[in-house]
Order: sequence, then structure tokens, then C-alpha cells
Amino acid sequence: MERTHEAVVRAQFGSQAAAYVTSEVHAQGADLDALRSLAGERRPQRALDLGCGGGHVSFTLAPLAGEVVAFDLSTEMLDAVRSAALQRGLTNVSTVCGPVEKLPFADSSFDFVVSRFSAHHWRDVARGLAEARRVLAPDGIAVFVDVAAPEVPLLDTFLQTIELLRDPSHVRDYAPSEWRALLETAGFAIEGVTLRRLPLDFASWIARMGTPPARADVIRALHADMADEVRAYFELTPAGDFTVDTLEIRAR
Repeated sequence: MERTHEAVVRAQFGSQAAAYVTSEVHAQGADLDALRSLAGERRPQRALDLGCGGGHVSFTLAPLAGEVVAFDLSTEMLDAVRSAALQRGLTNVSTVCGPVEKLPFADSSFDFVVSRFSAHHWRDVARGLAEARRVLAPDGIAVFVDVAAPEVPLLDTFLQTIELLRDPSHVRDYAPSEWRALLETAGFAIEGVTLRRLPLDFASWIARMGTPPARADVIRALHADMADEVRAYFELTPAGDFTVDTLEIRAR
């Protein structure tokens, strides 16, 4: 039987829905604080959380927006988001299931579009960004947050390798230069880029995705074999903890 990338994504995240709703890494951060501040200034009428995962963007925007649509490929993830939103009294959060490459929304139907730690799972990121541009109103703003690949090939290869070993639904972490090119091609005008560093605890990083022990052991072995340049850049520790780059891009 054919196994599509979308099926792999659903399989990976459907079983881990509760873990992502309660994930401390995803529930906090300077990027969420910045998003909250921006939404407070703009007070969007209709916001789209594109690839919502555990719903943390939706929960952040709901008190500041008229309506928030949480959109994701996993029905199990959306069920968890819907339940958590009701528990928090966020009655203006609705959920819609589907692929980002074919959004079931009219042109210019959102004045605030956000994608946070999702794009590296998209099968066709160029198409997904084109769809995000299509549904964004002319006076709206989009914010994209994700792990950023280093521009150096040696460092990039290490990051993509451990990401894929951990999670077979991983496609690619894009470098800042790739993000700029992709967004401009999709028709966005970039207003600002913020780079940050994100420390990750190895044990919870593996547990959150349910990575099989055999693959976790391979990642640990790879850590031990890497050049000093790689170990220094990612701040690898004996316990396997490491640090990655993230970027936040605001665009119109």
C-alpha cells in the first residue's frame, strides 16, 4: 500500500498530540511573546494558525483576535487543540483539517497568518507559502517561525540528519537565505527577521516524538563522532542536549 508523506506526518503527530499540547518548549518562548505583542497592537479580526500542532499560537492569539482558525493535517492533533481551547474558555478557536498546499479558504480571508515550527514538515514549502500569501488580506501580516538551518553545509547536514533520524516526517530546516528566497517568490515583502538560539533537552526532544530507542542511539553515536566545529556550534553536551538556531520572519 502506498505511504504518502502526508500519511507519515499523520502517523507521527497523531499519536503524539497530547505531548505537543503540553510541551513546555512549544508553550513558551521569546517568539510567542513577540507574537502576543504584535497581535495586541493589530487586534486581528481573523487569524490563521497554519500547521497549528499543539495549538500554542492559537491559544496566544485567541484573547486578542476576533476569530482564530487552527489548521493542521492531523485530526488527532486538532481534537487535542479543540479540547484544550474549551478547557481554557477560548470559544473563538475553530479547527480545520487539511494540507497547507491546498488551503480551503477564500482569497484574502485572513488579516493575520502565523506558522510556527511547522514548515519543516511541509512536503512542498513553496506551494504552502504561496497558499499562505493567497489567503492573506492586502493589509494583513504574516509571521513565520521555525528552526533555521546553518548556511554552512557541514552544519546543515548534521542538523538535517538528526532531525530525520528523530522524526521521519521531517523534510528540511531552511536556512535564512532560503527563507528569504521562498517568501519573495511566493509574493511576500519581508519586513523583519529575528534570529534566536533555542536550547533543547535531548531526553524530552526524543520522548516528544516517540523516537524508537534504536534511532535515538544512532543520534547519540553521531553526536560523539562529529568534528569539534559541529560540537561547538550546536553546543553538544555529554547528555546529548544541544542548541539550534531559530528565525522569526514578519512579512506582508
